[in-house]
Amino acid sequence: MASLFLGACSNTGSTSTVSAANAEGLITAGKSAVQAATLSDADVMQLSDKSCAELDGRSKIAAPKSKYALRLARIVKSMPKTVEGVTISYKVYETKEVNAWAMNNGCVRVYSGLMDLMTDDEVRGVVGHEIGHVALGHSKKSMQVAYAAGAARQVAAASGNSAVAALSSSDIGAIAEKLVNAQFSQAQETDADDYSFDLLTAAKLKREGLITAFEKLAKLGDSNSMLSSHPSSSGRAQHIRDRIAAKK
Repeated sequence: MASLFLGACSNTGSTSTVSAANAEGLITAGKSAVQAATLSDADVMQLSDKSCAELDGRSKIAAPKSKYALRLARIVKSMPKTVEGVTISYKVYETKEVNAWAMNNGCVRVYSGLMDLMTDDEVRGVVGHEIGHVALGHSKKSMQVAYAAGAARQVAAASGNSAVAALSSSDIGAIAEKLVNAQFSQAQETDADDYSFDLLTAAKLKREGLITAFEKLAKLGDSNSMLSSHPSSSGRAQHIRDRIAAKK
């Protein structure tokens, strides 16, 4: 927070001061950044609940007896029922978009566009990867970034309410969108790939689906939203080939 004030107050020798409005904005931004870095696990869970509910409300969820829901249930039957001790809720969004994501509250959503494109083994690989982001703490860090970006535009930190309770519905919607489109580092992506690989190995499921899933995503080009947050698909496919060849 001190660095924010130093940057705002330096003026190459000028004695002009920061306006009250600008100062208030800097204070709010500073408080938001501090809150984001210290969001409790309970705050993260509450924000995940609200974000998932917001996205569910905007989306067409496949009915329990629909072909998509029944297929996903079959695909994940041998996959984890919990992540970090939290029960996983698997659902399908009926949309042509190719995507999938997971949140810390166990909310896992797979888009029908991805299911239309991929085999069962490929969908398992993708789902395992998304669960990996949660289990490895990547999703929590993304939520902290998304929270800071949204809360910095308001004085929620000074309201006296909890970090999440102070957010408006529009703030929740903005955070939810940022979480779905979160950009992970290459190291995080590789770690999530390895998590999925190990998960599939432990469950005695085929790992080759990870390879072909990456190859299919690469063919979609820049128009695919998953590629913007899942870089170097060809290199990641080769990494999985190498692990299979090494039998570890």
